[in-house]
Amino acid sequence: MTAKNIALLAGGYSGEYEVSINSARNIASTLNTEKYKVYTILINRESWFYNSADGKKTEVDKNDFSLTINNEKIKFDAAFITIHGTPGEDGKMQGYLDMLGIPYNNCNAATSAITMNKAYTKALVQDIENLYVAGSVQVFKNQRQSIENEIYRLKFPLFIKPNNGGSSVGMSKVLVKKALPEALERAFAEDEQVLVEEFIKGREFSIGIVQFEGEITVLPATEIISSKEFFDYEAKYTPGISQEITPANLSPNQNERIKRVVKEAYRLLNCKGMTRIDFILEETTDKFYFIEINTTPGQSANSLIPQQVRAAGMDLGEFYGKLIEEGIGR
Repeated sequence: MTAKNIALLAGGYSGEYEVSINSARNIASTLNTEKYKVYTILINRESWFYNSADGKKTEVDKNDFSLTINNEKIKFDAAFITIHGTPGEDGKMQGYLDMLGIPYNNCNAATSAITMNKAYTKALVQDIENLYVAGSVQVFKNQRQSIENEIYRLKFPLFIKPNNGGSSVGMSKVLVKKALPEALERAFAEDEQVLVEEFIKGREFSIGIVQFEGEITVLPATEIISSKEFFDYEAKYTPGISQEITPANLSPNQNERIKRVVKEAYRLLNCKGMTRIDFILEETTDKFYFIEINTTPGQSANSLIPQQVRAAGMDLGEFYGKLIEEGIGR
């Protein structure tokens, strides 16, 4: 059996560059080397390149997405995108690969672009049965003065977050009106669009969903208990700040309801491969409040999806291999 050439795409242009590198490292270490020959391609604004084991840097030929190593042209059977943020999670890389006919592991360009935008995603999923969305206002950088009254109609406290991206950089919790301008500035430093959203008090969870051979599988949920007020970038990536419980302590009824809701969201958004939905169960009502969907969730050794795959009794290397084969088969 000849091993397939896999381009493992990592890096990107967002604040999660290093997180993406860690994800790629974990994926490469778990994939079956007899089935897959993995080339980790690092993507940054200056170049796309592969570093060989001896430290030699080889630039990607973007005309056909290939490498030339020792006078041998290497073309890829598939790409595994693990870039968080742009250009790997927002559809740009997917569109490029589509034009070249190279299969990949996750959602198509349209779904990736839509789900990267938190406000647009909420507008699409809000009619799903048993799914709720917090009151919110989408603010564009050049319109913030004209929309001020709409923001003040929301119920404080508020969450202010960049509308595109999933790194939680630039995110703030605002308790009073006078703190709003500074929070908006922080978010606008990361994005041209900002989502201002009512705070929902409750337990916070994250759950993986994957489709293999036409069947949607929901992984065991993770409950996130943070010592900070909310699960921001620091809480995500600083050891000891947050406790992650997988599988989460949920009743059979809650688990069944959650599975139905996230499967419907996955179908409605036309997702492919592996995604992760973050949500809150409201404290007083037990209602399911949608936070966001991640179509390229983190894959470092202790990230949520690997935790959930292990909790489901699945082998991580086999899981990643099935994602590759699923992409090739589409």
